[in-house]
Amino acid sequence: MELKTRPTKEEIALLPAFEELSIRQITLPTTAAQFQEALEAIREEGIVGFDTESKPTFTKDAPRDGPHVVQLALTERAFVVQIGAKPPIEFLRSVLESEEILKVGFGLRSDSGPLQQKLGVTLAAGLELATPLRALRYRQPLGVKAAVAVVLGRRLMKSKSMTTSNWARASLLPAQILYAANDAYAALMVYRVLEAQGLARKQKG
Repeated sequence: MELKTRPTKEEIALLPAFEELSIRQITLPTTAAQFQEALEAIREEGIVGFDTESKPTFTKDAPRDGPHVVQLALTERAFVVQIGAKPPIEFLRSVLESEEILKVGFGLRSDSGPLQQKLGVTLAAGLELATPLRALRYRQPLGVKAAVAVVLGRRLMKSKSMTTSNWARASLLPAQILYAANDAYAALMVYRVLEAQGLARKQKG
């Protein structure tokens, strides 16, 4: 069977917009109570869209000390966790090292290394969505934007100005919060369709 070609930017631009989470559906937990509430919600759903963001570096010798943000998305809400000077290590371990919580996303290998190096947190029960997407027989690997177009028939906005923004800042901009949360949320929505089509297993681990 002939391999298909990934949709072009022009073709994606013609699609209806991806229905994103609103700012009201996104929490930036900072207190013990907020982290506990987030953990309970994540455990109850059992599957999260996962991603990280790091402050970009523009020279070879610039220090790379990310990630600076960890995003965890559920079906109707998301949590954007800033690492900061006092990272919420116990919360992150409870979610990311749990074999009972499935983490789905794109580029998990590039996320997991820095997490381990910076925080000593190991990503367990992670599903790299590029793997089940191979069943759709596209010539090129599908990233989140192409996957949203192919699987959901929607156009995900990916602003380069947000990608290269300062993710280490103490107070994230509303646009950064929306961008980060919806990257993880889009991965979860892609997974849900793949799961319904029998292309991705719901089993964790």
